[in-house]
Amino acid sequence: VLRAEPEPRRVDPEPLPAQTTAQPSEAPTTPSVSLQNPPGSTKAEKIAWLARQAERCEECRGLGTLRDTMVFSVGNPEATLMFVGEAPGFEEERQREPFVGPAGQLLTKIIQTMGLRRPEDIYISNIVKFRPLEGDARHQGTRNRKPSPIEMAAAVKYVLAEISVIQPKAIVALGATAAEGLLNLSGSVSAMRGRFHDLNGIPVMVTYHPSYLLRAEGDGPVRAKAEKRKVWEDMLKVMERLGLPISERQQKFFA
Repeated sequence: VLRAEPEPRRVDPEPLPAQTTAQPSEAPTTPSVSLQNPPGSTKAEKIAWLARQAERCEECRGLGTLRDTMVFSVGNPEATLMFVGEAPGFEEERQREPFVGPAGQLLTKIIQTMGLRRPEDIYISNIVKFRPLEGDARHQGTRNRKPSPIEMAAAVKYVLAEISVIQPKAIVALGATAAEGLLNLSGSVSAMRGRFHDLNGIPVMVTYHPSYLLRAEGDGPVRAKAEKRKVWEDMLKVMERLGLPISERQQKFFA
């Protein structure tokens, strides 16, 4: 069942007016070994507790290579489908929500084309919860970079804990960084996509990051359409695995 209670939420370190958010101000620090067994009577409470731990992640902050604002997750903790990206970018840091920039807008279109709603029917997170620093923090502007292996190693425990709580029926790993963080796979996305990988019994589909599709548009409409078709074929496999209805029209998108 994709549309389950409780209501979806953006997990955020500070309260926002008129939204249900996780607030990391009350809970005591607990050793990281408890990340796989977070306190709480509901999935939403457990996710909120994990957000509080990520906010005070000494291992992450101590690297000195990540910016200060923590961006945790968005979506429904009861969702059966989870998307995992690499790290927040400029817009994500500014809005404190994963996938809200141009790549996020494209991801939302993909989700809607699957017949699902964001955030009600899905859960979205990242391998790293802080935007990677590029040069001087005061003058970084909109420049983003992918997280380093050291940054991923410091932060990946949080998304793995989220997966343990949510127990989705399928995960989509967006890009090579997400595949490396979740599955310890290296190499090109083209070599990993198109089939399911296993993460503790949960099927994981690796596909291209939406930012890759945006870059492909610069190479002309033919290549852009071909790359979008590859991602859509991966999503059709995910839909089939979840038992979602697939119309003839959906089958033919980008064909």
